[in-house]
Amino acid sequence: MGLVERMVILQHVVVPVANEPDVDTTAAALSPYLDDIDRVTLVHVIETRPGAVNKAPTEKRRTDAHEFLSALESQLRGRVIVKTRIVFGPRVAETIIETALEVGATAIAFRSRGSSRLARLLTGNTTVRLVTDPDVPVLSLAEPEV
Repeated sequence: MGLVERMVILQHVVVPVANEPDVDTTAAALSPYLDDIDRVTLVHVIETRPGAVNKAPTEKRRTDAHEFLSALESQLRGRVIVKTRIVFGPRVAETIIETALEVGATAIAFRSRGSSRLARLLTGNTTVRLVTDPDVPVLSLAEPEV
């Protein structure tokens, strides 16, 4: 991939943020690329499945999401233009892709969070669904060095 292609792909990157523990790790994984990125849209998906029991009330999940998105935004501010979005959808991966298309992102950059085999069987694997035939290039960020 040439330098021009790399710059275009990193022009506007959507970065999913799963939860509070994800903030520092995602910031560290994204950091080496910030000089090449013009804009970042941080996205948290609040999963909504009709008939499913929610983990917490919607307003609590929205408040929590706002807090950890703001924490990551403050770590990136000054290095790149940052916007945040809290979105709702029945399938996390598909909602991330839809959001990337809505905001005109040139790529989705994410850090695989891993999960247990049981969790993947029960909830599906967002990583696999995210990278399988997306409408936007998807970049997997390397695990940051400790």
